[in-house]
Amino acid sequence: MSRPLAAADDALTFTALGGSEEIGMNLYVYEVDGRLLVVDCGITFGDDTTPGIDVLMPDPSYLEARREDIVGLVLTHAHEDHFGAIGYLWPRLRCPIYATPFSAALLRLKLADQSVRGAVQILEVPLGGTLDLGPFQVTYVTMTHSIPEPNALVLRTRHGIVVHSGDWKLDPTPTLGEVSDTETLRRLGEEGVRALICDSTNALEPGRSGSETMVREALTRVVAAQANRVVVTCFSTNVARLESIAHAAHANGRHCALVGRSLWRVHTAALEAGYLKDLAEPFLSDAEAAVLPRDRVVLACTGSQGEGRSALSRIAQGGHPNIDLDPGDTVVYSAREIPGNEKAIIRVQNALVAAGIRILTPHDDPQIHVSGHPNRDELVDLYGWLRPAVAIPTHGEAMHTRAHAELARACQVPEVVIPRDGAVIRLAPGPAEVIDHVPVGRLALDGDRLIPLERGAVGMRRKLMHNGAVVVSLALDGGGRLLGEPQVSAPGLEDDLDGDEALIDIIAEDVVDALDGLSKRQRQDDDVVREAVRVAARRSVREARGKRPPTDVHLMRL
Repeated sequence: MSRPLAAADDALTFTALGGSEEIGMNLYVYEVDGRLLVVDCGITFGDDTTPGIDVLMPDPSYLEARREDIVGLVLTHAHEDHFGAIGYLWPRLRCPIYATPFSAALLRLKLADQSVRGAVQILEVPLGGTLDLGPFQVTYVTMTHSIPEPNALVLRTRHGIVVHSGDWKLDPTPTLGEVSDTETLRRLGEEGVRALICDSTNALEPGRSGSETMVREALTRVVAAQANRVVVTCFSTNVARLESIAHAAHANGRHCALVGRSLWRVHTAALEAGYLKDLAEPFLSDAEAAVLPRDRVVLACTGSQGEGRSALSRIAQGGHPNIDLDPGDTVVYSAREIPGNEKAIIRVQNALVAAGIRILTPHDDPQIHVSGHPNRDELVDLYGWLRPAVAIPTHGEAMHTRAHAELARACQVPEVVIPRDGAVIRLAPGPAEVIDHVPVGRLALDGDRLIPLERGAVGMRRKLMHNGAVVVSLALDGGGRLLGEPQVSAPGLEDDLDGDEALIDIIAEDVVDALDGLSKRQRQDDDVVREAVRVAARRSVREARGKRPPTDVHLMRL
């Protein structure tokens, strides 16, 4: 695999291997002097178009081919879409990983579950710390977001300064962690910033994203209004939200329990990094909460995105071992819908409503959730402080990155380039532009193996899902005479009744007719026979059902 032109051009380049014009799968690469700095390594989740696949991630083949050039993998924060692929892809990269304490703690726990922890070199960086990684000097800048220790990265190179925002917002009153380090951002603007690579998630949203303090007050108010059991579901990594749920429970004379394995894992990482130590009382387990009076407990629960194996999904289906809900109980969704998860969320909500459970979402009460991403006014602030020469909108779908690009131009940014996965963008020297492309793709976690998404098993499953399948088995003697009747199965196509004749009988008859139409010499050629049978079977299904199913022919010679 050849290097991009950037190496020969003596340039500073930026390439997204995932995370451009999509939300999730963030994997970014900076190059200067033939050395690569990797930023984040995340996943996204499967949907109805990826049957049997729950987890997707970028294909790291380009990085794998240049593994010796990688100076390090630097994490901005510990959300799944930014670090969730490390356990799967690190064996192909084998580079040191740099992270602040909470991200490092959570990563160690995650890798232990995946049995790769011992091999991975995780190096902790203090908040605000600086690393010297070959031609890159990397400084962490504290931001606010919906997880502890979100960081922007300042990359100093001989071609100038690049600011990689990570996921961020401007929360003036965070309940956990420090406010965004705006003084450092302003100083960078005075120093001169060549390029800003920036979060686009809320580029369509006016105003400001709001503060966690408002959510804490709203949850306290909502819990006070409930007479029965209360469940609050949120992202498990939103430690500030967990603290707010505990505060709301305690303020109303209730105990707070964590329900869901991922919440307890985050809780462990948070304690290790020094968070959640000032709670009025420790969190209870779901077993401990189950024996409390229903009006004396608040349950912080996984499942805000409708995940099938989450605690809330199991509760909604009546399948949780310790927790149940009764009519009159309340489930509060203190989270936004990630695009693509709407159907899964609605399935869980419908099950809850059918059981008489009250649902409260941010559509009903906007104050029970705030986004972790910057709205337009916050983006304007950042551009005003940094005054970059180049804007690269990332972390958003096409409508978000284009809205962000328009806003950047309105902020008088001279050059704006919207990246696509695989595009090598020269940041300096000279004009910012796409100068090359590198191979990209998606890998799917299929059971315990990684497979290319667009080839093989997943593509066949899509066809089966939409068209069913046909299998024809037949036996011929050496002269090509049919021995017995063809055996046909049509999973996904066959009905109990199909007129006077079942579909499989129609297919069998058409297969016999196709064989009768072959010459004796043709019937002695296995490839010719298989193709004739396959075509006949597909034609039968197309005429009977309007479908074009994958068709397999098993031929035996006796």
